[in-house]
Parts: sequence; C-alpha cells; structure tokens
Amino acid sequence: MSTHRRLEADRILLATHNAGKLKEVSAMLAEYGIAVSSAAELGLPVPDETETTFLGNATLKALAAARAANMVALADDSGFAVSALDGAPGVYTADWAEQPDGTRDYAGAMAKVEKLARHSPDRTAAFVCTLVLAWPDGHTEAFEGRCPGQWVWPPRGPGGFGYDPMFVPDGQGLTFAEMDTAAKKAIGHRGRAFALLAEGCLARG
Repeated sequence: MSTHRRLEADRILLATHNAGKLKEVSAMLAEYGIAVSSAAELGLPVPDETETTFLGNATLKALAAARAANMVALADDSGFAVSALDGAPGVYTADWAEQPDGTRDYAGAMAKVEKLARHSPDRTAAFVCTLVLAWPDGHTEAFEGRCPGQWVWPPRGPGGFGYDPMFVPDGQGLTFAEMDTAAKKAIGHRGRAFALLAEGCLARG
C-alpha cells in the first residue's frame, strides 16, 4: 500500500518559465484530469538553483512555488551524469554550456566531457530527472528517473538537444539524438520519473 500523499487538486503549478516543459507536463497530466499553470503565467520568479543535488534543487523550486501561490506545485531538476567524472556535469549540466552572452553552447559542453573523461576506461553515464511535488504546508514527494547508458564520441544525430548526441541508452544502438521523439520518450529519464510520480500520487481521471 502506498505511503505517498495523494494529489487531490485538479490544477497544479509547474515551477518553470520554460514553455516546452509546460507543454510536455500538461500533456502527461491531462489524462489524470489535472490542469497545469506555470510560474511564468502567475508572474512568479523561479529561485536560483543553489543546491548541489537534483533533489535539492527540485525541492527548493517546488516549495518556493507552492508557498508563493498557495497551490500544489511540481518542479524538476535534471541533467547528465558521467561516471568517470564523479557524476559531473550533473546539476551543472546547463552551466557547462553557458556562454558570456547568455546563450548555451552544448557542442562545447560535450567536447568538455570528452576531454575530461577520454582517458578513463569507464564510459558509463546516465540522464537523471528528479521530480518533486510540494504542498503549501511544506510536505514534499520526490521521484527519480534514470536512463543509464554510455557516452560516445564523436556525437551522432541531428535530433534531441543538450547532450543527447553523445549518449546511447543501455540496450540501444542509437544516440538520443538519432532516435525519434516517441522512442526517446518511451525510455527517457523524465518519463520514468513521471511514471513513479503517477503511481505514487495520482489517480487516473
């Protein structure tokens, strides 16, 4: 029997200003009869991610949004973890690509991974997503999804984003960037985290 707190609300707040993430999460929650608002729509700031773990950052964002809006809020923190680099870039996945002008150079970030890890025989890596559901009273529920695999060089594939061209999931021959969207979503870290959240906290609408 689940010991998780069940979500009773028919609308939650997604702690993000990312329109793509809002669309993706809205589609996943629609089949449970749950509508989604975003922090951007409500004019809420997203706090700085000052924690050193995925769980810490997701919890920070979810609690800040839940308390500011007095709504149940959902936040995620995700990234690329390379075993030979002790899990880096990890929570700094986006930071490794950050440029002085505010743009992100993921080709450069992937090259940095390869440069730092090339001399290790360990090629294992994983994409990780931690989802945190937070209530205004401070209660939180956390779920982690991992997609294990290996990093490869040179990068392959025109699709995906971020570090997708250098990651081949276990049991697959294609990088995330070579897969179609449906194939990637079926085995991806965010989908796995959401499945655990749904099992623990959601009732199908």
